[in-house]
Amino acid sequence: MSHKPQIRIPATYMRGGTSKGVFFNLTDLPEAAQVPGPARDALLLRVIGSPDPYGKQIDGMGGATSSTSKTVILSKSTRPDHDVDYLFGQVSIDKAFVDWSGNCGNLTAAVGAFGISAGLVDPGRIPDNGIATVRIWQANIGKTIIAHIPITDGAVQETGDFELDGVTFPAAEVQIEFMEPADDTGGSMFPTGNLVDDLDVPGLGTLKATMINAGIPTIFVNAEDIGYTGTELQEAINGDAEALERFETLRAHGALRMGLISDLKEAAQRQHTPKVAFVAGPKDYVSSSGKPVQAEDVDLLVRALSMGKLHHAMMGTAAVAIGTAAAIPGTLVNLAAGGGERTAVRFGHPSGTLRVGAQARCENGEWTVTKAIMSRSARVLMEGWVRIPADST
Repeated sequence: MSHKPQIRIPATYMRGGTSKGVFFNLTDLPEAAQVPGPARDALLLRVIGSPDPYGKQIDGMGGATSSTSKTVILSKSTRPDHDVDYLFGQVSIDKAFVDWSGNCGNLTAAVGAFGISAGLVDPGRIPDNGIATVRIWQANIGKTIIAHIPITDGAVQETGDFELDGVTFPAAEVQIEFMEPADDTGGSMFPTGNLVDDLDVPGLGTLKATMINAGIPTIFVNAEDIGYTGTELQEAINGDAEALERFETLRAHGALRMGLISDLKEAAQRQHTPKVAFVAGPKDYVSSSGKPVQAEDVDLLVRALSMGKLHHAMMGTAAVAIGTAAAIPGTLVNLAAGGGERTAVRFGHPSGTLRVGAQARCENGEWTVTKAIMSRSARVLMEGWVRIPADST
């Protein structure tokens, strides 16, 4: 019996923020995978090692968590005043499914660096030394993101002394601006029209919820309303199958209320969005690294779930939603932070703290946000080729 050989595809394995993913230049993909469709999805699933009934992704590049089961496809932008087009695919670990419904804010930090190194950014826009401004078109959600990439001797500067909770080693700081991150596809930043809603969830009762579409669709609830304190680490949630099932029920009912799905059954095929997060006022706790976080060092506490599990730190896009909601008086996030007007918050998450800023304003009764800003870091972990069996696509 004959078997087809493996093929190799140029790829770069990068950390961006608190996530890792496999990056591709669109033109390096096999022709059938250069366009959306089953061939592209099948290729990315095989690269990452999914679906894996063992939940480990041993036969692929994935790391068996939502933060490490990610793929990115970049190309020179076809849009005016943009440098690169950025497409993100969240690969399911145990199912044959790639979710294209949202962005990855953490990997956004690596997009500018990859674009420069891959020759996708006009060399005239890259200084010999200083900061290169890379204009990114986020194709999943149709938004502009500006990344400020440090440059030394004409090359991306990856090493530095910027520390990011959730990442062990320091690196160069990358500032990211998410421009007008709220939904503008005909819907409202608050899809229900309210800053806070009563959300009926079987098994949990009627919960106060802020449902916002900024950065990524997110459902915020109060920690105490669902039996938590806001200081929980991963093991407190991820080892509790019944709790995870309740969170998925909450996510599905929130998605239906936000108009993201038309039937509860559709939530299973939309794993990446919306996110679910719970908030609480400041409290002392010990982060997953053993580092103490003091109540006076944060404005509020936030814990968020991604792909059905409590995230080890915070998704970048959810941080945009947190910063935006915190800037709008009356949301659950704003109230947990003490209420009132604010342009930035520092929140506690399982790995430590993160500061995010947002500029929001109310016009004719509708809230809008001009941009959200945060700092991350990124670096290349490996570059070369990824190999998959030739019959994978």
